[in-house]
Amino acid sequence: MPGYDALMRSTTMRSALALAMAAAVSLGLSRFSYALLLPPMRADLGWSYFVAGAMNTLNAAGYLAGALVMPAVLRRVDARLAMLAGGGAAALLLAAHGAVRSDLALALLRAATGAASAASFVGGGVLAARLAGQAGSRAGLVLGVYYGGVGVGIVASALTLPSLAWPQGWWALGALAAAATAITAAGTGTLAAPPVPGAARAPVPLRAFTFGLAGYTMFGLGYIGYMTFVITLLREHGWSAGALTGFYVLLGLGVMVSPWLWAGLLQRHRGGVPLAVLNALLAVATALPVLAPHPLAVLASGLLFGGVFLSLVASTTALVRHNLPPAAWPAGIAAFTMVFAAGQIIGPSLVGHVADGAGGLARGFVLSAALLAAGALLALGQRPLR
Repeated sequence: MPGYDALMRSTTMRSALALAMAAAVSLGLSRFSYALLLPPMRADLGWSYFVAGAMNTLNAAGYLAGALVMPAVLRRVDARLAMLAGGGAAALLLAAHGAVRSDLALALLRAATGAASAASFVGGGVLAARLAGQAGSRAGLVLGVYYGGVGVGIVASALTLPSLAWPQGWWALGALAAAATAITAAGTGTLAAPPVPGAARAPVPLRAFTFGLAGYTMFGLGYIGYMTFVITLLREHGWSAGALTGFYVLLGLGVMVSPWLWAGLLQRHRGGVPLAVLNALLAVATALPVLAPHPLAVLASGLLFGGVFLSLVASTTALVRHNLPPAAWPAGIAAFTMVFAAGQIIGPSLVGHVADGAGGLARGFVLSAALLAAGALLALGQRPLR
């Protein structure tokens, strides 16, 4: 019945939008907001580029630790509970950043926030995959909406943080994360992924995903340098606070519209083509601020980067959903999350180390673009599983 179908689509999209707020907390607020707070923190605390990058390295290390334990957690706990617990913990930890000044305390908080984010992101990803499985031809859009929620967190950060001192900025992020988690809780009451004792042990042929995992590792290595240091780079180029806010809002809006841009690509291909195409586009976006520093080219870089990078994350969930049975989805998603986190652990410190040498941040951005291009080539080797 057309009316029933329309109702189901509406309910599905409302649930997807509520799940998107979990992604906003996991990455938009917990990780990518750091780029906006980094310049004043670096000036106030006397950090080198390496130390600044190391803080996001520790965040990624905590994220990896959380991802490693999630398959075991999901054998015992409903994915929705894990997602909400992670979001609530992330809100508290973000607020705590504003109460400390020592490098050690901030490092521990970055790591703990990463672990909480993994619980929220993996739990939300499992629910999004199940919701997509019920959405038929709209499956790619459902996944894109979930990951596109990160853009909401980026836009909220861009509109909130520039007018605040960095300690108050962290308190504001904690409040935003708490509000987003409350929205997720209210809008996902009908969703569930009950713990299934055998789910995390369902066979996942990791060797068959070798090229996909390798391409995704390069993505983790390459994209995080841009998201950590792009605001710092633009400040060095003399951009005003208002221009920086506009740039980051544009990037976040790109994330928000990306589901509609790439849903068809994710739905049509069962292999590594989406991962390859999106990695290649990210390489172009990352190189633009260095190779063509004109403001219009830089704005195009932000819009392209935002319009691509979270859909690349969605492409790996689609790859798992296309090629594995539902019982193996949690372990499959966790495997891709782990290599993503591993790349992010190395990426910020690597780019920071390169930026501390001759050539500065520009050289670090060229390295990031090269890593993303390598990821595109590797992903082309990923074939659908039989």
